[in-house]
Amino acid sequence: MRSKRFSIITATTVLALGCLATLISTQTGAAAVKLSDDAERASNAGAVLGEIMSAPDQDIPEALLKKAVGIAVIPHVVKGAFGVGGQFGKGLVSQKNADGSWGAPVFLEISGGSFGLQLGVQATDLIMVFTNHEGFEPLLKGKLKLGADASAAAGPVGRKAEIGTDIQLKTAIYSYSRSKGLFAGISLDGSVLSIDDSANENVYGKPFTVAKTFATKPSATQMNTVGPYILALQKYVSRAESTRAGK
Repeated sequence: MRSKRFSIITATTVLALGCLATLISTQTGAAAVKLSDDAERASNAGAVLGEIMSAPDQDIPEALLKKAVGIAVIPHVVKGAFGVGGQFGKGLVSQKNADGSWGAPVFLEISGGSFGLQLGVQATDLIMVFTNHEGFEPLLKGKLKLGADASAAAGPVGRKAEIGTDIQLKTAIYSYSRSKGLFAGISLDGSVLSIDDSANENVYGKPFTVAKTFATKPSATQMNTVGPYILALQKYVSRAESTRAGK
């Protein structure tokens, strides 16, 4: 009887230890696949671009995308502390190379200004389309003030927006906002874009330089972090360019 009881206790203990090992293994696996903050930022930025470009007649005009030399996406920009002191958000910006490919994206932040978080809206997604290289020059030095260092304007929305709009698109930067599902052009004058050195060093290492990163193709390791954003640019922006070229 004692031997039988011991066997039951032993079996129960082994089963419990097995369940514990499985639980630990599952939690460890979950931790292993959890995205880093930098990878999550890139993933969110790619998702925002994809969702906006997939919305019928509520996307960025193809003429503007064809002219784009760079695109920045900043998901979930929020009001400052306690609703005071402007807005703040983190995103990525990538520059188009001469051959039409997209260089490695640079991590950046936006702060200041008071742009459209009205009527109870607490957060918004931002997209900025750069139409000339002059708009990038201040970023190479680490900071760009919209409206001062480079001209900025609310961007036109939808394919039909090309009709009757400044089709020459002479403004350096066109900006957009999406809040509670509504997508529209928005003015960001007074806001400041600054390079997030910490995030860039995490992904690209030291020494990090903006100009060098813009001009290079991400390595396989770096693509594990920034890949979703690069792939979204290739899919949606390149598709729009191809569609327009075939007209």
